[in-house]
Amino acid sequence: MDIILKYFPNLTEEQKNKFQMLNELYHDWNAKINVISRKDIDNLYEHHVLHSLGIAELIRFKPGTKIMDLGTGGGFPGIPLAIMFPEASFHLVDSIGKKIKVCQEVATALSLQNVTTQWCRAEEIKDKYHYVVSRAVMPLADLVKIIRKNISKEQLNAFPNGIICLKGGELENETLPLKNQTQIYPLTDYFEEPFFETKKVVYTQL
Repeated sequence: MDIILKYFPNLTEEQKNKFQMLNELYHDWNAKINVISRKDIDNLYEHHVLHSLGIAELIRFKPGTKIMDLGTGGGFPGIPLAIMFPEASFHLVDSIGKKIKVCQEVATALSLQNVTTQWCRAEEIKDKYHYVVSRAVMPLADLVKIIRKNISKEQLNAFPNGIICLKGGELENETLPLKNQTQIYPLTDYFEEPFFETKKVVYTQL
């Protein structure tokens, strides 16, 4: 938890409490339904919560912003972002039902009124959002094809509507087809831990 306060010292007491609760909630649920690898669960705050909040270093979602977290898994980046931005709304989507169950249970335990969940494939989603966020779900060009229909025309934020992905490694080839509308932000610009040396936030305007 200290690593979250290191980079986000101005959290409200309510936000601090909710971030604190994540440890017990995820350890408990992960013992029943494996959504985080067993060897990585002890790195929850650095590898999952803070990693998710890399998006919050890039963009501060304004009240009323609608975000879909596609392929959310156990709720990353959607749950940490929902705690950080209580006046934005987050729709967490995954094609695996048991993962969505964990997301729903965690959101309920945290009283996150700004989180909804859905067990389905991305192609089935009809609603519009200002942004789609994801964590290394699929190649960027494939993601764009699937979710372009879901991007709203209404603009609310400093960054035009589009996709914000958390990705790692070499991204030059993957982003090449979309290079004119894509920017890559190394997470080492924000976080000093070695884990983030190869991690990036990739923003694509749609």
